[in-house]
Amino acid sequence: MISEAAALAAFPELRRLVDLRDTGRWTFLPECDADGELIEVRGVRTWPGSGSADALRVRYTTDAAGLRCDDVGGVVWRREGTLADVVDGLVSLPAPDAPGAPRLVKATAPTLWRP
Repeated sequence: MISEAAALAAFPELRRLVDLRDTGRWTFLPECDADGELIEVRGVRTWPGSGSADALRVRYTTDAAGLRCDDVGGVVWRREGTLADVVDGLVSLPAPDAPGAPRLVKATAPTLWRP
C-alpha cells in the first residue's frame, strides 16, 4: 500500500480528495481487485434533513464522475470528466435546500450510488 504523501507526490490532483475528506462531510471507500490493487475510490456525502446525497467515483485523475440524488433516488445533477472538473462541480453545488440548487430529476440513480 502506498502512503498518502507518496500518492500526493505522484498525483497532485488527489489533493482535492484529501480536502473533501478533511471537511468531515465525505466518506470514502476504496474498491480493490482480487489482487488488492486499487481500481477506484467512491465517496458519498449525505445532507441531513433533506435526504439528498452527493456521490463521487474516481478511477483515475482523468476519469471521474459525480452526482447528486434527491431523497427518492432521482439524479438532479451529474458530471463526468477529470477529477478536478467533477470535484469543482460538487464543491460549487448549493446545498439541496438553497436557492439555485438543482431540483429537476434527470434520471434515476443506479443502485450502486445510493447511500
